[in-house]
Amino acid sequence: MLNVPSQSFPAPSSQQRVASGGRSKVPLKQGRSLMDWIRLTKSGKDLTGLKGRLIEVTEEELKKHNKKDDCWICIRGFVYNVSPYMEYHPGGEDELMRAAGSDGTDLFDQVHRWVNYESMLKECLVGRMAIKPAVPKDYHEEKKVLNGMLPKSQVSDALAKEGPSSPSYDWFQTDSLVTIVIYTKQKDINLDSIIVDHQDNSFRAETVIKDYSYIMHVGLSHEVEEDFSVRVVENVGKIEIVLKKKETTSWKRLGHPLENHNSLIPRKDTGLYYRKCQLISKEGVTHDTKLFCLMLPPSAHLQVPIGQHVYLKLTITGTEIVKPYTPVSDFLLSEFKEPVLLNNKYIYFLIKIYPDGLFTPELDHLQIGDSVSLSNPEGNFKTSQFQELEDLFLLAAGTGFTPMVKILNYALTNKPSLRKVKLMFFNKTEDDIIWRSQLEKLAFKDKRFDVEFVLSAPTSEWNGKRGHISPALLSEFLKRSLDKSKVLICICGPTPFTEQGIRLLHELNFSKDEIHSFTA
Repeated sequence: MLNVPSQSFPAPSSQQRVASGGRSKVPLKQGRSLMDWIRLTKSGKDLTGLKGRLIEVTEEELKKHNKKDDCWICIRGFVYNVSPYMEYHPGGEDELMRAAGSDGTDLFDQVHRWVNYESMLKECLVGRMAIKPAVPKDYHEEKKVLNGMLPKSQVSDALAKEGPSSPSYDWFQTDSLVTIVIYTKQKDINLDSIIVDHQDNSFRAETVIKDYSYIMHVGLSHEVEEDFSVRVVENVGKIEIVLKKKETTSWKRLGHPLENHNSLIPRKDTGLYYRKCQLISKEGVTHDTKLFCLMLPPSAHLQVPIGQHVYLKLTITGTEIVKPYTPVSDFLLSEFKEPVLLNNKYIYFLIKIYPDGLFTPELDHLQIGDSVSLSNPEGNFKTSQFQELEDLFLLAAGTGFTPMVKILNYALTNKPSLRKVKLMFFNKTEDDIIWRSQLEKLAFKDKRFDVEFVLSAPTSEWNGKRGHISPALLSEFLKRSLDKSKVLICICGPTPFTEQGIRLLHELNFSKDEIHSFTA
């Protein structure tokens, strides 16, 4: 019996908000929505053409199935007959045909998708590739007593040459505590860099080091309490995680190795790791947008870095649906009542509810106390882009405003060198403007900050700016404080908005290094 692969989809290297030039959605025929596809997969119809058999597929066999009505694609060593899915694919048939009869893993990794592919295509699974790709050393063979040293054989020559120095770890104990120390050998490590999950007796710590993740993953030899503490000594790159023993007994060993233990892996290959969060509150913000507050479990430590996103996952009619969202900080909401517990246990999301959608109505129907699965953060935004920055310009449309919230907070709080921070916020109507009064209060409070609202379908009473993103609007808005001041322009919104905006910015002679784009 073949097992469906466990890797999550969207692929680890996909971005919630990729640079312009990404795939656009294609209008689907009536009766070809995602829900229609889910119904088809549950109808009992043979979608593989093999009447339930699973086979081993050779490269030669795979190459034969390269036509629209007979299209097989390999993803991470597993082969799917995607012909029945052609008309349901949001990216269009041409996108799928690019991988027809071949290994489509890289294509899947490059293109943003919002459905878990192994769940979505499980009824299309033909089988496994006959020739298995080379796999890393089986970490389960690692010696039982853990010493925290990473054997050189586990790091490829390429990784050793191009990647960061290999971290290591150690542990020690008292009668009541176990302290795990990770030595990252980096000086830019902070609390955002470390993600810790303790579920049952499984302890997993992932340390993000540039474009790599160092993973420590063990089955603990004894039980510990749910809550723990995490401390980072930034100047030496040392991380200390303190666990509380349930029993005052002496541990002979920390535990036994689990998947990818003691390994340094490119982030794009680590996969998405989820934990269940609890819905604490949801508040209406506009007529169709709500602020959701999720609480991390006591057994988790996770802080989403500025400009990065996570994936929320719900099971809808038996299929796992995944959608990416950028968390916001609540600094604009002085009147918002904080829950009683520590703030770093809470993650906030501004989410637009689409009545005819599949995911957001389900999310909106959740009751307080219900669970939502939340992934590790992803994204390529770096706060180093703020170094010596003098002018920050933000261009946002609709919920493309979400990544701007943390960026605004960080810039105004931590960057005294900034002379000017400006936000141009595009919406259809006044009712669509998210946190309008809060933004206006912030502009009054901090003289460096200015906000301009632009509406494409205003009422006759609207006295502000009108229209869509254009050369005239941008050239007036993007005025440097000095002739050669260091500038960063962040842009986020629907794909057409972002692509048009980037084209106009280039026409206005802003360089690639001065633009950071997110695509909603």
